[in-house]
Amino acid sequence: MKAEQQYSDLYEQQEAMICAGSPDELNALRRRALADFRRLGFPATGEEGYRHTDVARAFAPDYGVNLRRLPMTVRAGDVFRCDVPNLSTALYFVVNDSFLADLQPAVRFPDGVFVGSLKTFAQQHPGVAARYYGQAASTSLNGIIALNTMLVQDAFVVYVPQSVRLERPVQLVNVFRSEVDVMANRRILVILEPYSAAKLLVCDHSMTEGRSLGTQVVEIFAGEGAYFDYYDLEESHLQTTRFTSVHVEQAARSNVLVNGITLNNGMTRNDYRISLNGEGAETTLCGMAIQDQSQRVDTFSHIVHAAPHCTSNELFKNTLSDHAVGAFCGRITVREGADKTAAFQTNRNLCSREAAMYSQPQLEIYADDVKCSHGMSTGQLDEQALFYMRSRGLSADEARLMLSVAFMSEVTAHIRLDVLKERLHRLIEKRFRGELARCAGCETCG
Repeated sequence: MKAEQQYSDLYEQQEAMICAGSPDELNALRRRALADFRRLGFPATGEEGYRHTDVARAFAPDYGVNLRRLPMTVRAGDVFRCDVPNLSTALYFVVNDSFLADLQPAVRFPDGVFVGSLKTFAQQHPGVAARYYGQAASTSLNGIIALNTMLVQDAFVVYVPQSVRLERPVQLVNVFRSEVDVMANRRILVILEPYSAAKLLVCDHSMTEGRSLGTQVVEIFAGEGAYFDYYDLEESHLQTTRFTSVHVEQAARSNVLVNGITLNNGMTRNDYRISLNGEGAETTLCGMAIQDQSQRVDTFSHIVHAAPHCTSNELFKNTLSDHAVGAFCGRITVREGADKTAAFQTNRNLCSREAAMYSQPQLEIYADDVKCSHGMSTGQLDEQALFYMRSRGLSADEARLMLSVAFMSEVTAHIRLDVLKERLHRLIEKRFRGELARCAGCETCG
């Protein structure tokens, strides 16, 4: 049986159960998603953007899916000792793909702000939920988004009304926890009305020994003059497979930062699709991955400049050792009429002789008077720098550690949350020392 068939059969057989546990706004898109999934299937290996990831193979195993919405027995608040005061976040939990309503923080947000489950949000703001959900991440884009839209039963929502600024960052901890191989379909919806501001930190962890497969679709809408940070940190283990796509729609003079960091994983595919639709919009897209053993990280990005006077800065860095495999395919499109665009893309990698890194930067320009550049480099640590540091009394291991941490500092420098920046600097150093061999609780938060 093809991998696609088991999922379309699952939906057809369990449609009533899936819809019964979901709000109308999710159910309204399911049939179209099913049709798109059957038409598209999973992206084929060798297809542009998926040349180094076998999607069908990743979805082929028989994973358990919690369609009945059985209550989670895990007490995530006890298992994860997140140091909330130090990070000063409003902390929320999703276990597999179930939002834990009983673990919501006692935080008083400004009037009109909503943070929590789409089921509740749809009751309070049905028109807003229907207007935004599924509009940035079209099911016709690829089969993974269609599958997620077909099976997802809830979503995590951040809604900030006009001119409201959240002083406290929101933090979502996604936890894989199961006694059997498990699949989770997660969704995040962020809506920032004009001149609002917020920060969202998402931490993905695996606390199960078995295999876990996650699909996550993130939709971010930044209204005129809105200001938003999205940080995505993965710290899982070799048995975890994760497919995440982030879709950003920006209005005029909005400012969005997207920063994805992989500290530990099994197989990860990250898609970033950003559209600058209004004049003067600005986006910063960056990420990093530290890979060893047989870990794989595949990154695809597409930034579209659809309006004049917009700016995008893109930076991705990877370090690979052992038999790790990495891939980066980044595209910038400057559409006709998007004059005065400034768009810059960089991919740099440190790669051992046994590992493999594939990079494909792309730039398409259909407008006049623009400043655009792209470039990539893949190599090993600077031998002269190593020699210099060893001549100053450092061991070879310590010299390599310091150079590796310094290599990643350009990515963490973009973090606009000082406490998180400091915490990550320590975690990156621990990762290079081999002290984060697997997820052992919320290292980022604890």
